[in-house]
Amino acid sequence: MNETKQTGQSIGFIGLGNMGFPIARNLLASGHKVRVFNRTKAKALPLTEKGAELVDSEEDVIEAGGIVFSILSDDDAVRSVTLQNPEFLRRLGPGGVHVSMSTISPETARYLAKEHARQGVSYLGSPVSGRPDRAAAGKLFILLAGKQSAKERVLPLLECIGERVFDFGEDPWNSNVAKLALNFNILASVEAMAESFVFGEKNGIPREKMAELLSETLFGGIVYKGYGQQVAHQIYEPAAFRLRLGWKDLRLLLETAQDNGTPMPLGSLLRDRMLTAIAKERADFDWCAIALGASEDAGVKTA
Repeated sequence: MNETKQTGQSIGFIGLGNMGFPIARNLLASGHKVRVFNRTKAKALPLTEKGAELVDSEEDVIEAGGIVFSILSDDDAVRSVTLQNPEFLRRLGPGGVHVSMSTISPETARYLAKEHARQGVSYLGSPVSGRPDRAAAGKLFILLAGKQSAKERVLPLLECIGERVFDFGEDPWNSNVAKLALNFNILASVEAMAESFVFGEKNGIPREKMAELLSETLFGGIVYKGYGQQVAHQIYEPAAFRLRLGWKDLRLLLETAQDNGTPMPLGSLLRDRMLTAIAKERADFDWCAIALGASEDAGVKTA
């Protein structure tokens, strides 16, 4: 870490949402020069006060042969920035590295990797796991895949923003496969907790006691401790991760599973939970609001 601070790199950063902003801030705090772009410029102003350079377009964050991070909402946004703007890859390559931290489909990641390679740019799939508070604390889990030399080049930067980096090999899309599977497990855990809490509640055990039992015995961990408290107390606003984005991730998982013939029965249940929540105008609730479905099915009053 100290060596990284002494030899700060020049980095481009695109996307300053709930996750991108604290990631960029941590890169700045680690001594790096960061050029930032965000469609809503006002969101970038607190970073300029800390030394970031705010630019007017996506391609202006780029230095030839340099490193660019992006964290965008979906496949279309990533395609728009990197492929529909011909200046992006032209300015970055050859020798440049694009660290894509977005959760996108493996199919899109595969196509992006191919198009980047045409311009001599290394594409790294690097989706992150963690909520905004963990991003702010530099405690994200980072799922990394791509060309080994490019990974080695960006690793000191990733260590500024994450608690641990998980390496999924040289095929960049593998990190997106792993991220979709990880998010599926979070949703499945929320559903399991929701059903357990309702079962306890209908039999005279307070939801909070069930949450304590699960998280303090066999299921200790980030999901059961963090989401367990949210589900137990039915705290779904403000959203740290909106349900509409969780639905996007689940849809990508199910489409990928269908394409390669992987049955995912739990995925079908979660799909219905999420679609029901969206139909009930909960798309901007936190994604763990799917838990409300278990209560409603059981005739239990929700907060």
